[in-house]
Amino acid sequence: MAKVNKWMIDPDDAVMLLIDHQSGLFQLVKDIELPVLRSNVIALAKVARLAKVPTFTTASVPDGPNGPLIPEIHEQNPEAVYIPRSGQVNAWDNPPWVEAIEATGRKTLLIAGTLTSVCMAFPAISAVVAGYNVFCIIDASGNHSQMATDLTLTRITQAGAMPIDTFAVLGELMSTWNRPDAMDFAAIMVDLLPHYGALMESYNKAQSVQRDGHETTLDQFEASPA
Repeated sequence: MAKVNKWMIDPDDAVMLLIDHQSGLFQLVKDIELPVLRSNVIALAKVARLAKVPTFTTASVPDGPNGPLIPEIHEQNPEAVYIPRSGQVNAWDNPPWVEAIEATGRKTLLIAGTLTSVCMAFPAISAVVAGYNVFCIIDASGNHSQMATDLTLTRITQAGAMPIDTFAVLGELMSTWNRPDAMDFAAIMVDLLPHYGALMESYNKAQSVQRDGHETTLDQFEASPA
C-alpha cells in the first residue's frame, strides 16, 4: 500500500472550498491585485472540475453589502454546490456546510476565502480541530492589509494548516503529465502564468521546425565581411 503523505494533496481525498469570494468584499482587498485574485479563484474552480474534486461555495450575507459571489466560479464549475448560511461569520459554524463536507468521505480540504484573516482562517482552523488535513490557498484569498495576511499565515500554520499557492494546487491535483487531459491542465497554467504561454509557444515553434523545416532560409545568406 502506498504511504500517505499528509504534506501533499491527494486528489482522490480532496474537497475544494471557495468561501465568500464576493464582489463587495473584493473592494476591501489591499494585499493582492484584484484581477490576479479573481483569476486565481477562477483557476481553482476550473481545476477542481477538471480533477473531479467536489467543490462547495458559500457567501456571507450576499444580499447585503458583501455582495454576491463572483459568477465565474459556478460558470466554470457547474458541479460546484452553493451552500447558503444564516448569518454565521465562520462557515464551519453552519451545520449544512459541515454535513456536505462530511458526506464526501474525504479528509483533505483546499480552502480559499475573502477575507483571508476571517473567511478563510476561521473555517480552516475549525477544520483542523475537526481532524481534517487543511491547505489554505493564500493567493486566492484577499485581505484588507499585508500585515493582516502575515499574521494570519502565522496563525493558521501554528494551528496546523498548510499555506499553499494556486499554481502548486494545480500541479498537485494534476499529479502527472502522463494523462489524456494534460493539455487542459496546461491551459489553466497559461491562464495563471501568461509567461508559461510564451514558453509553450516557443516549444511549439521548435517542434514545427523539426517537423516542417525552417520558416526562413538563413543558411542561404553568407556572413557579411568583417
